[in-house]
Amino acid sequence: MASAEIFSSLRRRRSPSLDAFLAPVEVSNGEILGILRAIAAELLVSFDKKAIFFQVKNSRNLNRKIQVISVLLDAFHEVGFSETASTLFMCMKELYLLLYRCKILIDYVKGSSKLWLLLQNHFISGNFHDLNQEISTLLDVFPLCEINLSEDVKEHFELLCRQSRKSRFFIDRHDDLLRSKLFYFLNEFESGRVPEIAALQSFFVEKLRICDVESCRNEIEFLEEQIVNHDVDIEPTASVLNGFVALIRYCRFLLFRFEEEGELGDNSKKIADTFIATPKDFCCPMSLDLMRDPVIVSTGQTYERSFIARWMQEGHCTCPKTGQMLVHTKLVANRALRNLIVQWCVANDIPCDPPENLDYPSECALAASMSRAAVEATKVTVHLLVEELANGTPRAKAIASMEIRYLAKAGKENRACIAELGAIPLLKRLLSSEDTLAQENSVTALLNLSIFDRNKCLIMEVEGCSAAIVEVLRYGHTVEARENAAATLFSLSAVHDYKKAIAQQEWAIEALAGLLREGTERGKKDAVTALFNLSTHNENCSRMIDSGAVAALVEALGSEVVSEEAAGALALIVRQPLGAAAVASEERAVAGLIGVMRWGTPRGKENVVAALLELCRSGGAATMERVLKAPALAGLLQTLLSTGTKRARRKAASLARVFQRSENARLHLGGLGVGYALAENSAVARDATSFAGDVSMPMSISVPVL
Repeated sequence: MASAEIFSSLRRRRSPSLDAFLAPVEVSNGEILGILRAIAAELLVSFDKKAIFFQVKNSRNLNRKIQVISVLLDAFHEVGFSETASTLFMCMKELYLLLYRCKILIDYVKGSSKLWLLLQNHFISGNFHDLNQEISTLLDVFPLCEINLSEDVKEHFELLCRQSRKSRFFIDRHDDLLRSKLFYFLNEFESGRVPEIAALQSFFVEKLRICDVESCRNEIEFLEEQIVNHDVDIEPTASVLNGFVALIRYCRFLLFRFEEEGELGDNSKKIADTFIATPKDFCCPMSLDLMRDPVIVSTGQTYERSFIARWMQEGHCTCPKTGQMLVHTKLVANRALRNLIVQWCVANDIPCDPPENLDYPSECALAASMSRAAVEATKVTVHLLVEELANGTPRAKAIASMEIRYLAKAGKENRACIAELGAIPLLKRLLSSEDTLAQENSVTALLNLSIFDRNKCLIMEVEGCSAAIVEVLRYGHTVEARENAAATLFSLSAVHDYKKAIAQQEWAIEALAGLLREGTERGKKDAVTALFNLSTHNENCSRMIDSGAVAALVEALGSEVVSEEAAGALALIVRQPLGAAAVASEERAVAGLIGVMRWGTPRGKENVVAALLELCRSGGAATMERVLKAPALAGLLQTLLSTGTKRARRKAASLARVFQRSENARLHLGGLGVGYALAENSAVARDATSFAGDVSMPMSISVPVL
């Protein structure tokens, strides 16, 4: 168990059980004394006055007790004792656990951030007191009579017992005054006032000795880690911690500006964003994106509210996923799923804003919400960053874009504030920067900002911004920059009206197709999800063909990484005769689809059978003949009719009916009698309505978390 986890348990319990603090090894009676002496010696070395900035007096008092215990242990070693003294060994094992806990506590005090130690000042003082009390209790029952000790050693022991009984709960007044001052600064922001620079300089630099950018960054990272792992029953709350993170971030730029040496170099290893696979049940079957406002329709299926609402407004009266008739159009909020999605996002450090019109609060979202102090501190910080983006040196602009990237990763308040203060046009300028990190940070910042729906409009309205993102996609200095540019196009294309505008952007689809062919695993995922989104707009079909996207998607059918996603995009394209003809003209299309049908997941097989069905309907007689003669298709269809998902069986039955009507049906598909009966006699065999949500595509989305 990690030190932080053990200490967190220690903090929550006044009288913890032994099971909560088991030492990392089993100790035999013969080894116990040697191990005790080693731990005591290690503890004495760890009491470094320079390393312990807070809890100095409590640490010093504990150190004195450990010194006396170490002397006693040395005396025990010199005189020896019988291994039959069971009470003595039991007490020594208890002492072993106590010393181990002392080590955990001292290491925690030495390793935690200064702001965190101030915030937890009372709790940590309480744990020093608990350890003193338990040492006192153990000494009172220690069977000293079983050991033949000299009189001076016994006097040391008795002195230690008396000192331990006199131990009182102690809170260092100096530490507590600093803690109060820290909350004073937070309250100033809470009241809409910005603390004076001289006061901040005196407190953080002179008193806390946070003297450079690296110290500020360490404080921020430590507090952010506490927010992620925070328990709801521990003070301060996550929203208060967010306020302190915003405060120290503001001080970092106010006091140390943008030219600190090593800033970019120290963070260069953190640039690559994490690629995270989204659980399929958290994705809307229509948009294929992470749901923010999941709702349940009358058939029991769950969709993103905006997509299913538009589907109904267009006059459809069936469930997109099952094809069943909707008995009513009422949408019921799926609150349980919404909370699960938020919990998953928090655990994986993924931005997940609730929609602006959400009519119910999420407990997790409320717990992690930003306080007013955090919002106000963030505003003044963003003002400094935007000012530097506009007028700073090239190096300062690179640092500012990196910090905006970090700020935009979490919370719609941050994303809204950054956009409102005019960062988007300035970030757009950096997209063409010769500075590798400036370009990468700026495009990733735009990706993070685009998660907030209002910002999508602002980004698209900036003249030349979408074109600049495409240029990064084509010629970006780093792989991460190109991948994040593709992810940004995917994010922007979530708005239906922007799908056509992005597709018509010169070289946009060509660049996505190129990334799909030659990118990394994550790049291919970003490219295929963007192409899928663009494919859902009917007017983009010809552009997809002319730009080589169809050919790239057909090639991707042979990829272990994105074959099923590519099949989903092709299933959309072939719904139009022009798209069906283009796919049919690709020699490897049918064979590639059959390969996915053979080895794919149930949802991948749904995509394939949907694509094959549409090829037969819209691709002409020659294409249908090619599909009909595809090796192993008959057996695969028969298996799908028996074991596939409900929608896959429905599609397979529809495809079987098409084959049945062909003059060669008996020759090639004579073994599909069961399938024909299913097709003819079951309502499940209804032909599918053509729309984007009828394609099921398991997907992964790329989310920046740095």
